[in-house]
Amino acid sequence: MTATRVDSDVIRRLPKAVLHDHLDGGLRPATLVELAAEVGHTLPTTDPDELAAWYVEAANSGDLVRYIATFEHTLAVLQTKEGLRRVAEEYVLDLAADGVVYGEVRYAPELNVKGGLTLGEVVESVQEGLAAGMAKAAAAGTPVRVGTLLCGMRMFDRVGEAAELAVAYRDAGVVGFDIAGAEDGFPPADHLAAFEHLRRESVPFTIHAGEAHGLPSIHQAVQVCGAQRIGHGVRITEDIAGDKLGRLASWVRDRRIALEMCPTSNLQTGCATSIAEHPITALKELGFRVTLNTDNRLVSGTTMTREMSLLVEEAGWTAEDLRTVTVNALKSAFIPFDERRALIEDVVLPGYASVL
Repeated sequence: MTATRVDSDVIRRLPKAVLHDHLDGGLRPATLVELAAEVGHTLPTTDPDELAAWYVEAANSGDLVRYIATFEHTLAVLQTKEGLRRVAEEYVLDLAADGVVYGEVRYAPELNVKGGLTLGEVVESVQEGLAAGMAKAAAAGTPVRVGTLLCGMRMFDRVGEAAELAVAYRDAGVVGFDIAGAEDGFPPADHLAAFEHLRRESVPFTIHAGEAHGLPSIHQAVQVCGAQRIGHGVRITEDIAGDKLGRLASWVRDRRIALEMCPTSNLQTGCATSIAEHPITALKELGFRVTLNTDNRLVSGTTMTREMSLLVEEAGWTAEDLRTVTVNALKSAFIPFDERRALIEDVVLPGYASVL
């Protein structure tokens, strides 16, 4: 099937998988307005449509630091058990409505304790909300499996605690770990002890790298820290000339280290100039295990359906390309092999066959 024949209605019905999506970047605008009123937090506007537009405009600055600063408002309403549960439940329902059958949601518990919650209470509240959402989605006939990645903030000093938390809750819905926050000046190797602990405890992890900082961050994430996936990783192209790969790029491709690519987000932070020229297409054609993701649905004003549609419309992607990145995501998901295989064979491949 050619790209011109894959319209948004068809794409919306396709089964999808998302590995890189932040809980605090994906609130419903109306929910943010309601929760802000409850906790007395002042927003740029209390009109949900205007607020959604404000987020996208603010994020379009082309600056990663300013992009991250937009989270001030979402984090303000995620300091109570009730707020965390509601947002987590709605998160799952929104994925289900978008055709997502598997998702991994990430957040940093240390950013949710200003209201007096313990780190454990934060995790448990989010898991309760996710479980409620998955139960509702299944009852509605749109089942979705959602796993949690706990993040440590690389510019602060609680990464080790976050890693311990991931180990403690790995049998309660937490499937992996990540470090997030400003990349430049905060290299992954600063937290090597945390990653060594996770490896000893057999907890998989991804690392934000190759977005605001270049090849050294990817090298550290993969070769020093041992990441199984790379968050973004768009600047791996700096180690590629035409179809000739450098040693680092070859290592990433040959060992099937997944790249969690987020096209719209990368445009906003200045890591790419257009959807048509985004590295995801060239990397896919070179055989890298690229995956397609939303990053922050509120902040970027996006969904998986939109991300797929943009690639079809502006980069010439076909239905086969969309299937490839979906299967790639499930191959690299942080859940057991038999569960990944079942989702691919019983859900994704039949889903594409029935629609196309």
